Amino acid sequence: MTTDSAAAAVQATVYGYPRQGQNRELKKAVEGYWKGRVTAEALQDTARDLRRTNWQQLADAGITEVPTGDFSYYDHVLDTTVMVGAVPARHQAAVEAGALDGYFAMARGTQDVAPLEMTKWFDTNYHYLVPELGPDTAFTADSAKQVAELKEALALGHTARPVLVGPVTYLLLAKPAPGVAADFEPLTLLDRLLPVYAQVLEDLRAAGAAWVQLDEPALVQDRTPAELNAAARTYRELGALTERPKLLVASYFDRLGEALPVLAKAPVEGLALDFTDAAGANLRDLAKAGGLPGKRLVAGVVNGRNVWINDYEKSLATLGTLLGLADRVDVAASCSLLHVPLDADVERDIDPQIRRWLAFARQKTAEITTLARGLAQGTDAITAELAANRADLASRATSPITHDPAVRARTEAIMDTDGRRAQPYAERAAAQRAHLGLPLLPTTTIGSFPQTDELRVARADLRAGRIDTAGYEERIKAEIREVLSFQEKTGIDVLVHGEPERNDMVQYFAEQLTGYLATQHGWVQSYGTRYVRPPVLAGDISRPEPMTVRWTAYAQSQTPKPVKGMLTGPVTMLAWSFVRDDQPLGETARQVGLALRDEVNDLEAAGTSVIQVDEPALRETLPLRADGHADYLAWATESFRLTTSGVRPDTQIHTHMCYAEFGDILQAIDELDADVISLEAARSHMQVADELATAGYPREVGPGVWDIHSPRIPSAAEAAALLRKGLEAIPAERLWVNPDCGLKTRGWPETRASLENLVEAARLVRSVL
Repeated sequence: MTTDSAAAAVQATVYGYPRQGQNRELKKAVEGYWKGRVTAEALQDTARDLRRTNWQQLADAGITEVPTGDFSYYDHVLDTTVMVGAVPARHQAAVEAGALDGYFAMARGTQDVAPLEMTKWFDTNYHYLVPELGPDTAFTADSAKQVAELKEALALGHTARPVLVGPVTYLLLAKPAPGVAADFEPLTLLDRLLPVYAQVLEDLRAAGAAWVQLDEPALVQDRTPAELNAAARTYRELGALTERPKLLVASYFDRLGEALPVLAKAPVEGLALDFTDAAGANLRDLAKAGGLPGKRLVAGVVNGRNVWINDYEKSLATLGTLLGLADRVDVAASCSLLHVPLDADVERDIDPQIRRWLAFARQKTAEITTLARGLAQGTDAITAELAANRADLASRATSPITHDPAVRARTEAIMDTDGRRAQPYAERAAAQRAHLGLPLLPTTTIGSFPQTDELRVARADLRAGRIDTAGYEERIKAEIREVLSFQEKTGIDVLVHGEPERNDMVQYFAEQLTGYLATQHGWVQSYGTRYVRPPVLAGDISRPEPMTVRWTAYAQSQTPKPVKGMLTGPVTMLAWSFVRDDQPLGETARQVGLALRDEVNDLEAAGTSVIQVDEPALRETLPLRADGHADYLAWATESFRLTTSGVRPDTQIHTHMCYAEFGDILQAIDELDADVISLEAARSHMQVADELATAGYPREVGPGVWDIHSPRIPSAAEAAALLRKGLEAIPAERLWVNPDCGLKTRGWPETRASLENLVEAARLVRSVL
């Protein structure tokens, strides 16, 4: 298949690796540092040990070029902000007082200073810290982190490639700083930024870097001619530098499209492309562009975002075609392995046969090295691996887990009327006001309350057999009563039961639906020290029995005030799971929507008058290219309406979204036909309220007035100021008062104080209406 010289040239590599450690050591060390239990030196030692462990795992698996610079205490985009010296003025004092504390102040804020805005990293569930830039931004190079981590890896004997967020993507991800005109374009700062990148590249070359990877995932989105010209100029100028390493420009998550010929012609030594899409767009476009003669191609043929095993024969066919399109072809995952759990082999609760269908980060590195060996030495070198792969793929395809005739018959019987409320919103709103009797500016929370140490101990005691189910449930009931009592005393209008029985807003439901697999150790970083265990959506979905009705009904029995039923919507159930890849997403969404519809109807029958179906992932799942938007939004909104359209007009349907660019989906938000929507708005200064008003959104809205992802406690005056800003866009009869998101990650002291201030803010503003 290949010559000996070609075999020697093929490398196996990755763009990044899970940061947290096997037992989430990084999370524990960082949170310990925040609480004063871990010193800065101990935190740095933990980080160093994790980096070394990661590199050694990669090397042991056969990865011949390891990444550096991908490790982060909180977020790699925030690391880039530090690298280019774009620290906001309000954080300068904190950074000067201590680099580590200043770094975390930008990420989390302090009592006196707000953090950077946080939003989703393209269409993933990873959150990054948004750079704040303006006409006066002055960039300065600080390559200390990147150089130090490269030297660490080289000293350990690894061939290493630093990975940086590229300058074009960095500017395209940025927003105008507070006080800067909203129409300011950060990309106009490119001429100031490029000399800083040039300095960083020079520093890395001096430290021993042969190659540096510059990630430009923003170029897989629809880009204007001006933006493509900026990309061309960027790599023309960086490529012309004399004191630099070789440059590998990487894209992922979608096809590079019109940006591909721009980068192919640039004076850089290599490109990294994602070849995992079913349509083979990058492969087709690369051939059309004439390939990459004289250049290195890093072929992302192993899916870095999902957990299903690779199809070796399909990937080898792709790689074989690519051999004729580039001077050198190396094998990689399609993107950083940050987006998958660390190791499937530790999941002992999953049937061993089913576990063979799964590939987490460690298994994906083995797949990459197997494919590299097959590409270099021919398929005879991997005969056993190919045979095992065929058997595992066949096992999954024919398993009864993946196909349930009853579920498929139900989805095929869906009628148009199943996805529409019987009454228009105006009639429903009148019925709901009469039924609920709420004041102007009603107050509520998003759902979850702090998950206390006592709750965690109770779960551990139940698993260990130290208490029985009855004892555990008594603890849950006591927690519900405490949460309700606090809300009643504080004066909140629509209560929640606090969700003490739930481990995670997706996992909790996945564990009660057929077709899902739950993991015990499958942690994935969502943001900072927040890790989740996305379940694996392996087969057809149904709901054997009610999932939330018992606890919601118990809570309602304890108070005369309305208690919201709380569910996670079908799009988010897909987006925050590792979803099956053997059928269209829309089909899977319909199955989940019908299962949740049964739950909504049972909640209503049990006396629940307000039901919230959360869809925070609606925007993040939006395809990166505009030509995929209409189809996605059609099935996404349909699945939500399937969930919620079977209730009476006086039952109020809420939904919730957070940390996304809502302006891109305003029409879809309207198409959901929810009666009330609550949205993140505190960090973005009520931007979403203005966007909804401009779009003519006709329903009730709760833009958040408390940023719950920061430990700071907003005063009543601060919350009232945000609320007044919201009233400039949304009339009082349609405005709710609530936090940005659920309170699971907050502590009780800050929760009490912040909610008391939130209610007081509503009273202050309500008193003058």
